[in-house]
Amino acid sequence: MKAERVELEPRTILGVHEVIAMTAMTDFFGRALATAFAEAGKQGVAPAGPPLALYHGRPTDTADVTAGFPVAEPVTGTTDAVVVTLPGGPAIQTIHTGSYDGLAATYGELMEWVAEQKLEMGEDMWEEYLTDPDSSPDPSTWQTRIVWPLA
Repeated sequence: MKAERVELEPRTILGVHEVIAMTAMTDFFGRALATAFAEAGKQGVAPAGPPLALYHGRPTDTADVTAGFPVAEPVTGTTDAVVVTLPGGPAIQTIHTGSYDGLAATYGELMEWVAEQKLEMGEDMWEEYLTDPDSSPDPSTWQTRIVWPLA
């Protein structure tokens, strides 16, 4: 795992926000991303980057999560989708390559690196899904960028 410090620009996302059981994550993502994509289309806006999941606080057996897409044009929240701003400023990021099942190990390595660097992490963080499982069916090739703003 290679982590790096970066400086982020704020970004707007259009997504679906729920508190869900970790066991319901796959179903939630499918539904949330389809809803966010449809809402963006209704507003005449295209996604401005890969799908992502913004975690509000650290997940336990449940996750407070917003899943959707970044947008570069103004959008309006609806009854089905919310508009959220990803913060700008200093952050760390790393790329996880492989199945989503291996993300926990990458997070463990990242937390060790954070401790060694004596960094303080913010409450929220997000994952950007750089590889589409539909177009890349081999899970060993999937890439997920983990982005965690510094406190």
